[in-house]
Amino acid sequence: MKKLPLFTLGIEEEFQIIDPESRDLRSHMYQILEGGKIILKEQVKAEMHDSVIEVGTEICYNIQEARKDVTNLRRVVAEIAIQNGARIASAGTHPFARWQDQTITDDPRYAKIVDDMKDVARGNLIFGLHVHVGIPSREVGVHLMNAARYFLPHIFALSANSPFWEGRNTGFKSFRTKVFDRFPRTGIPDSFDSAAQYDAYIDTLVKTNCIDNGKKIWWDIRLHPFFETVEFRICDVPMRIDETIALAALMQAIMAKLYKLMQSNLTFRIYSRALINENKWRAARYGTEGKMIDFGKQTELEAKLLIQELLDFVDDVVDDLGSREELNYIYKMLAQGTGADRQLAVFNATGGDLKAVVDYIITETHLGL
Repeated sequence: MKKLPLFTLGIEEEFQIIDPESRDLRSHMYQILEGGKIILKEQVKAEMHDSVIEVGTEICYNIQEARKDVTNLRRVVAEIAIQNGARIASAGTHPFARWQDQTITDDPRYAKIVDDMKDVARGNLIFGLHVHVGIPSREVGVHLMNAARYFLPHIFALSANSPFWEGRNTGFKSFRTKVFDRFPRTGIPDSFDSAAQYDAYIDTLVKTNCIDNGKKIWWDIRLHPFFETVEFRICDVPMRIDETIALAALMQAIMAKLYKLMQSNLTFRIYSRALINENKWRAARYGTEGKMIDFGKQTELEAKLLIQELLDFVDDVVDDLGSREELNYIYKMLAQGTGADRQLAVFNATGGDLKAVVDYIITETHLGL
């Protein structure tokens, strides 16, 4: 496959800043941001809440580069947090923090969002993983995005890492997505016939003062408005670096496989948003422990089986991408359970001690550093 170098990677992780005594979120972002910028420059950023810090890799040309950059970013931010009497934690929601107690970052961009959306914005105390995959062109990117939407619930189920919200066991493996659903322009997008149709949609929203630019489209997957990438945005941020890298490798492999089909004049069936949403709901509720729908066969199957079938589907591009070792970690994720499963195991083993869950998340976040 000649054009695999086009499938570059960029990975963004959002971390919680934790007070090690109370285990609650801590508005300590500025100290970590200032320390981080000395070393990491623009690879570390503030987010809307003061207790959130975001890091993002440079453009990575293979999954090994991505692992090196992700590890370094996490290590540096973790060290600076410790120097400032804090810790970082990687999970889609904090087990018991209240959004009402969090301060908003002093920035005009976030002030405008809060002014527009009020408590929906203030309550958006969630932490995600975003993965950019490089594309040959925006036109090709739209068609790859259309097809890749089908696999979003499979990826999402693997990432599920937010079972708790404001001190409650929600019954969901990913409650983060339920919180984010309150925002406009979220969820599974419709399919688009062309890049021109996609751009016309954005232009309409800009002209009618719905948004000021395409970055305010927060779908689970989007053609990025400024970069030549398709951005996967559906995932909870995982606890372990190995999980982040495995998920990024899977997204890259899906794009490469779909492109390979295009190059051979083959297509992957485009399913409706309504159908894909059925699987997204199941993934949020059950993670990898439930069933999802095989719409081709029109039957329910174990989610783990469908994920294994996805790994088989992309298998013929994995060696060209050089990511077999990283993708094989998906099998370990299926065996050991999602981050949500492991959080719940600690919760149950400690008689419902949410501080013990936070301690576990912190420990897992620092694995491999």
